[in-house]
Amino acid sequence: MKKTARRRLDLSGRVDLTHGSGGRAMAELIGQLFAAAFDNPYLAQGNDQAIVPPIGGRLAIATDSHVISPLFFPGSDIGSLAVHGTVNDLAMGGARPLYLSAGFILEEGLLLTDLQRIVESMAAAAREAGVAIVTGDTKVVERGKGDGVFISTTGVGVVPDGVNLSGANARAGDAILVSGTLGEHGMAVMSQRMSLGFASDIRSDSASLHTLADALLTACPSLRLMRDPTRGGLATTLNEIAAQSGVGMLLDETALPVSAPVRAACELLGLDPLYVANEGKLVAICAPGDAEAALAALRAHPLGHNAAIVGQVVEDAQHFVRVATAFGGERLLDWLSGEMLPRIC
Repeated sequence: MKKTARRRLDLSGRVDLTHGSGGRAMAELIGQLFAAAFDNPYLAQGNDQAIVPPIGGRLAIATDSHVISPLFFPGSDIGSLAVHGTVNDLAMGGARPLYLSAGFILEEGLLLTDLQRIVESMAAAAREAGVAIVTGDTKVVERGKGDGVFISTTGVGVVPDGVNLSGANARAGDAILVSGTLGEHGMAVMSQRMSLGFASDIRSDSASLHTLADALLTACPSLRLMRDPTRGGLATTLNEIAAQSGVGMLLDETALPVSAPVRAACELLGLDPLYVANEGKLVAICAPGDAEAALAALRAHPLGHNAAIVGQVVEDAQHFVRVATAFGGERLLDWLSGEMLPRIC
């Protein structure tokens, strides 16, 4: 029986319901777009699961969903963000990221050229991070029910022996460090969403932090924990750690690294940069005696040259996060009570 020639995927069109129907159009989309971009031996097995080699050590698993609007913004897009976010969740536990799965929910009407751009960006971010996207899934929903594309990713990594990082490890007297300037991702997305033209371009800091985290682990044996301050920014992250460890936090306002463009944009919009999302920064807490070594390790890395020691862990039965202001007073960094920046990651 003569085989029918395989049809090429027409990228000039839009996603329609046939791309999720399980038929020829879906096979073309998966084979010629997703599989071609993410190509690796495990994905090429073509099964309903990826079978990978045994992994020595403790497994770390992280999952995340990405629903950002707009899909493209200065410095990044939903594709690379989906990789960076999950790689960073693994790295904050001291894990070496290895594999990702990716689930796509596509909205009917999405331009196939936009989908191609997202997939290729995701593939490039995975290659740069040294991880393989080994399995995935695609669904299509009716127009008006998906906002373009949603991406869910799950990552698997391995944690070396002797590494035991946890949000419950912070102790009174510990130093608090951040790896760079705060709020750039959230303000880049907001500027694009609201069509704001700032005097200086603000670009998302979205990046994979596993090599930065590894350098910090090597330089700082007393490292208690790392976190990436994404939704809710530094303030929310420190509130989470304070509650988990049963401590308080005291920050030095003058030490907090916020770029002039981000500070100006936040003032214009009435936002506090300490609550604005980051996608390429980490928070680290370590014993005070290792703070300078940790700071030097961060600043020696390309992603950490603006790192700073910004405060200390304190005893506090209320688990408050406070900021010592430049005027000699203090202000409370409480949990967010509403939604300051919707759909930011």
